[in-house]
Amino acid sequence: MRHLGGFFIGLVVTAALLGGGGWAVQQAVGNAAANPPDNQKMWIALGAMAAIGLVYGLVVAGRISPLATFVPSMVLLAWTVVYALDVNRALSLIPSEPSVNQLIRDAGSGAKTLLTTGVYALLGVALFIPVLMPSRWSRRDDDLDEDYEATPEGSYY
Repeated sequence: MRHLGGFFIGLVVTAALLGGGGWAVQQAVGNAAANPPDNQKMWIALGAMAAIGLVYGLVVAGRISPLATFVPSMVLLAWTVVYALDVNRALSLIPSEPSVNQLIRDAGSGAKTLLTTGVYALLGVALFIPVLMPSRWSRRDDDLDEDYEATPEGSYY
């Protein structure tokens, strides 16, 4: 059951990194190029990046199922490998048609920036490292079993 929950958390982290991270980067880059820059949009973009970084850090450092890091790492690394082998095919996966909602197009534009600069490869490798730790795959010991000490009969404590 723990791994099923980890799988669903991994899907949420994947969506946060691809969608939220792409949107935040697109807003930050677009705002930096604007003259004069809109401070409110910049703060919103930075807040979104901080929230995504918090989720990322909790998943990497937390003691949940390794599937929570395995799912997004495989998505990011697979997309990076496709980009390395065939740039046009990797970039064709990004929604850019006018019929798509502007919010999704912004997220796609930011995701393109993160993919082409290698940030997704870096995040994918960092997310894959916790999968290699065997302690992540084993079940936690019950706290009651750990604290219980057998005392001999007749002892004071």
